Amino acid sequence: MRLSDSFFYTFREDVKDEETLSGNLLVKSSMIKKIGNGIYMYMPLGLKVLKKIENIIREEMNNTGANELLMPNLLPEDVYISSGRRDNFGSSMFSLKDRYDRSLVLGPTHEEFFVEAAKMKVKSYKDLPFNIYQIGNKYRDEPRPRFGLIRVREFFMKDAYSFDTDANSLDKSYRKMFEAYKKIFDRIGIDYRIVKADTGVMGGLLSEEFQAVTDIGEDVLVLCDCNYASNIEVSECVINKEKVEKHKERKLVHTPNAKSIEEISKFLKKDKIKFVKTLIYKIDEVFYACLVSGDREINETKLRKLVNGTKIELASFEEVEKITNAKIGFAGPIDLGIKIIIDNDILYKYNYIVGANKTDYHYINVNTSDFIYDYVGDIKNVKEFDICPKCGKKLYFKNGIEIGNTFKLGTKYSKALGLNYLDEKNTLKPVAMGCYGIGLGRIMASVVEQNNDDNGIIWPINIAPFEVCIVLIDKNDDLQKSIANALYNNLINNKIDVILDDRDLRPGVKFNDMDLIGIPYRITIGKKVKDNLVELKIRKTSQCFDVHVNDIVTKINELIK
Repeated sequence: MRLSDSFFYTFREDVKDEETLSGNLLVKSSMIKKIGNGIYMYMPLGLKVLKKIENIIREEMNNTGANELLMPNLLPEDVYISSGRRDNFGSSMFSLKDRYDRSLVLGPTHEEFFVEAAKMKVKSYKDLPFNIYQIGNKYRDEPRPRFGLIRVREFFMKDAYSFDTDANSLDKSYRKMFEAYKKIFDRIGIDYRIVKADTGVMGGLLSEEFQAVTDIGEDVLVLCDCNYASNIEVSECVINKEKVEKHKERKLVHTPNAKSIEEISKFLKKDKIKFVKTLIYKIDEVFYACLVSGDREINETKLRKLVNGTKIELASFEEVEKITNAKIGFAGPIDLGIKIIIDNDILYKYNYIVGANKTDYHYINVNTSDFIYDYVGDIKNVKEFDICPKCGKKLYFKNGIEIGNTFKLGTKYSKALGLNYLDEKNTLKPVAMGCYGIGLGRIMASVVEQNNDDNGIIWPINIAPFEVCIVLIDKNDDLQKSIANALYNNLINNKIDVILDDRDLRPGVKFNDMDLIGIPYRITIGKKVKDNLVELKIRKTSQCFDVHVNDIVTKINELIK
């Protein structure tokens, strides 16, 4: 690619409507262009990066024996209704009608349609196992698109599905894909962690996420030096057993205008740990009073799963006041009249303080014997420096961007959509499925978040838009021009991805542009060519040194390999 006759541009100033470093750098470097909220063009350089990521994914997927296909994105809505997922997606699914008033959607995910594809083959146990995948677009009407390519409304994704006879066979397919994912992310050159996660709307038996560690990640990763790793949504909390106390007499105390834990703590001169918060949630239209220690927060994912719920939300102020017959801030478990869920820790708390369901009043010296609870479980968020459930050391947090996920779906979709096979005894059984996704745009953004400096992007060699850039200092100098062109052709013949900056611009502008777009190796053709020397710069380390013209291709080959 010669820049003098190519579609290429850059910006010197930061972009106003990009709140992330990666979004800003990708727009400034002409990789992408925002055309709407959560909607981006991939410009020529950005598309090259995307295609290199895609090729790495495709190679590793094919190495597992998976077969590629391509799904449509305009899909009949009734299939999602049949699988029971239409309501789960709700308004995040783009919906439309055709001219015959039939309901269609833009595909947010394709599990149901991979099942339809599998039905074409699966009749007997002899037809299993196999894995099919696609690399294509997905659409979700995100309520808050943000963070550049990290949360968008149209995105590129690789989704694969394995089909097996039973759980044991699924384990083998899952492990094969899991190892392929590690190879993919290692080849790309991204810093990632693998964490346990919630299965969410996908459902199934197991979910693990591949998380790129970055400062602006939307997910909180709970980590330990013993290699324990989990998303905070499902991270297990070790039960906190307080010192046993003799039960004291419960008393009603006046706490005027003390609604929050902080206010009550100050008023009663007690530590937060002596309080138990009562929060009222509505899960699938049923109200629950949920109790956690005053120094803890409710984990809604854990709470929803404990009661096997689907939709969860905090009760409104009006609903809380109607249930408690008190103002907000005075809810408690005693004589409440709705189902009660307590966190594991509450079983080991003594003589604590709760709301009295009476405005400006609390109970002190409350114990679990003072009320009846319906559920008990781990419903709180883990905190940094809590005890690791695996080894007992201190946990620490990192932010992460989910770039890949793997699911053991089991028979959820095959049962719902009638994907069955006949076993050796001629008995009809549902197929066991696995699901494996990778977000290509998120990988691109995550790599930039992890690899940059004040001058721009620093692409890892395997996904850089070009491996080498040649900067011609004086295009009117015949010797410089001749050597630049000869070197350009020589590198192409050596199958090296190279760009030639032969624009009629000042050297500083060219250097800045090449640093901004993040090309790993820069060769400068300047006055030293009279002495058969060119300058080689390594973008990642900023090292510069002279190399003989006859040795530069060999040197580049050594560096790349």
